Amino acid sequence: MKNPNAPRQAIALKYDGTHAPTLSAKGDEELAEEILRIARDCEVPIYENAELVSLLARMELGDSIPQELYLTVAEVIAFAWNLKGKFPVGQDPVAEVAEKDVTDCGSYQSNK
Repeated sequence: MKNPNAPRQAIALKYDGTHAPTLSAKGDEELAEEILRIARDCEVPIYENAELVSLLARMELGDSIPQELYLTVAEVIAFAWNLKGKFPVGQDPVAEVAEKDVTDCGSYQSNK
């Protein structure tokens, strides 16, 4: 159950698409509001999950997220990408599908 007296917290993650996301900002109360204001001004999607923020706020700035949170954070990143109309390479639902000749074995040689 959410504690109504808990301080407002916010975090920001940096994700380059190749490495685990890292904690790029964190703060309580006024700093949390500033993080959210900057995100809104820069049109960065905001995902609210107080429990996840509480866990990630324990990390040091620049730390990679722990492996135990990969799936949860991946879902948040997918949510943000979807809102921005972005998709991982090869996952765009409206992109033209490239045809591939699966019968062409190239340089494969049989041992028959």
